Amino acid sequence: MKLTRKQVLSRAKASELENVRKLNCWGSRLTDISIFHELPNIEVITLSVNNIPTLEPISHCQNLTELYLRKNNIASLNELYYLKRLSRLKILWLSENPCCGTDPNKYRMTVLRNLPNLHKLDNQAVTQEELAQAIKLGEEITAPPNEILNADNDIQSEPAADQDTAENRTVSENDLLNFSMEETNKIRQQLGMKPLPRDKFSSFSPLSPLETEGSRKKRNNILNAVLLLLKDLDTEGLEIVQRTACNRLLQLQKKELQLES
Repeated sequence: MKLTRKQVLSRAKASELENVRKLNCWGSRLTDISIFHELPNIEVITLSVNNIPTLEPISHCQNLTELYLRKNNIASLNELYYLKRLSRLKILWLSENPCCGTDPNKYRMTVLRNLPNLHKLDNQAVTQEELAQAIKLGEEITAPPNEILNADNDIQSEPAADQDTAENRTVSENDLLNFSMEETNKIRQQLGMKPLPRDKFSSFSPLSPLETEGSRKKRNNILNAVLLLLKDLDTEGLEIVQRTACNRLLQLQKKELQLES
């Protein structure tokens, strides 16, 4: 669900977006908060218990002092990149997001290293000792998530010269098959399933040269997201994914058999 201009003005009881100082949208099933590009003067934002995937729109809120984002869909700590220039931000509540992972100390150290001006993180006061530790133990965020994904995709890019030759088409198709096999087996390993040998992939038709680059990038992004989410699932969640994946594989195998017959 997208947060609209009308909703913002109604909730904030304001006549213009530039006059909005506080906004509470707790539990509103939001996924799109691009309206924050138009809220430069906002100081307090409450967005807990939604489905927000990115903090990019909030990077434009230079006067922000308090941000509440508990229980959303922030998948990567690299989203902190969008908050690093918000020098007035003093209170941040980010817990219970996928990006928090399974190591609370590593998560906290990384947040504090990148946002050293915080006074309170996840309803817990920040100490000078923690800030000193964060410099050593926290991970420095130097780029937003999109740039990291693009860099990974560039590594998988096609040869630049003589792309239309039969030889390069063969190389590209083989590379794509290797990519598919490697990434699929990564997912199977995460699900507790045995890896598939190369000959099991022979029945898959490689993409055409015109489809290779775009399809590969799309698949790479999807796989990155899936693998990232798998890291944060408990036993019950992984079992659900395993059953779903097995059912999906059976459906695809039946479809392939029907096509072959």
